[in-house]
Amino acid sequence: MTECPVCGAGLELADDTVQGELLECDDCGCELEVISTEPAELAEAPEVEEDWGQ
Repeated sequence: MTECPVCGAGLELADDTVQGELLECDDCGCELEVISTEPAELAEAPEVEEDWGQ
């Protein structure tokens, strides 16, 4: 069990959750990225930026 870094709601990660996976908080709807699974750590997912082909 871990908590949403935005709203503090408790989140249960599935056993097959992997680092880098994107999840959505059920309470606030924020998109979260799994930073690590042991111990469970989440961070707000970065905004998608336009790729200018550089």
